[in-house]
Amino acid sequence: MRFLHTSDWHLGRRFHGEDLINAQRKVLNHICDTARTEQVDALLVAGDIYDRAIPSLDAVRLFSRALHRLADLGIPTIMISGNHDSAHRLGVGSGLLARAGVHLMTDPADVATPILLNTPTGPAAVYGVPYLEPTLVRPHFEAEAASHQAVLASALDQIRADLATRPASTRSVVLAHAFITGSTGCPSERDISVGGVDHAAASVFDGIDYVALGHLHGAQQVNDRIHYSGSPLAYSFSETGHSKSLTLINLPADAAPAITRTTLPADLQLPLARLTGRLEDLLTDPAHESLTESWLHITLTDTARPYEPMARLKQRFPHTLHIEHIPTAIPAQTTTSPTYSERLRGRSDLDITHDFITTVRGTQPTDEERLLLQEAIDNSRVSAKEKESV
Repeated sequence: MRFLHTSDWHLGRRFHGEDLINAQRKVLNHICDTARTEQVDALLVAGDIYDRAIPSLDAVRLFSRALHRLADLGIPTIMISGNHDSAHRLGVGSGLLARAGVHLMTDPADVATPILLNTPTGPAAVYGVPYLEPTLVRPHFEAEAASHQAVLASALDQIRADLATRPASTRSVVLAHAFITGSTGCPSERDISVGGVDHAAASVFDGIDYVALGHLHGAQQVNDRIHYSGSPLAYSFSETGHSKSLTLINLPADAAPAITRTTLPADLQLPLARLTGRLEDLLTDPAHESLTESWLHITLTDTARPYEPMARLKQRFPHTLHIEHIPTAIPAQTTTSPTYSERLRGRSDLDITHDFITTVRGTQPTDEERLLLQEAIDNSRVSAKEKESV
């Protein structure tokens, strides 16, 4: 049996103010074309269909158009909701769409109810595990703790129990949206940490033949059965140089899956590049001529911050999207203080609140205060999810 695995479309997302709808439309067309030409048994989409819980009208229109194309293919499409999606909104009309072969699996209560496929090489059971907010779903799964590890483990226990009732020849596939230990993230992904822990062990998927993961934007293999397809477009300059791809899985009747990445054509990948140097050098060096149409992240190394650098750079590089100033001629201890966004980069909500308390009061939070801060962060995340479902 043969599957096409993709994830993290983030429909409606912008890139430093640049509209990506046209780029996303071309990528979705390519995904549909690939599913058809590769004659896959199913298309797997592992979450973060939209970039936000209440998507823009353009994003909704684009998704609607994609649903029509997918239904016309006659190839089953199986999707789950991610942490960026509103599961309830995304799941509207899922019963009707299922009749057209498009299965939106957004309800945690349905994790052990698979989509059953009959392929020339045998039956397959495809289970969808939407993004699980630990505190919100713990009661349903009767998990031992409000953690990603605990709720995922409980969900997979239910899946394995259902799988045990199927014929022995049934191959198992699980879609999930999570951060699995051993994988590598990047700044364009939203933090999902709970209690300071944002990941789960790969062992929660023991016994599953193939696990199609979403959430991390870089394509990567956790082990021979567990794979992240990555996002089909870059969503931050941290992904400069990433070769975006789709994932093809050949799942034999009695062997480990064979995984192949099909790189997206160059004209579908965003023209991202980074430049570093003094402003005058960047404006005059002929070596940079090939980057005049690229989307640029520029690091200026002038001793003093140049006058109106963005306006001057855009005269040569009209798609300069981000500038930072890191002077190299000044000793490290006297360089410009990091910006607010630089100070927050890579830090969890809990770290930020700890720093705030320490700065305002002059002393670090006590152990009791740390627990209260973590509880407040977890409750605010759950509250936001509950508001989305209203």
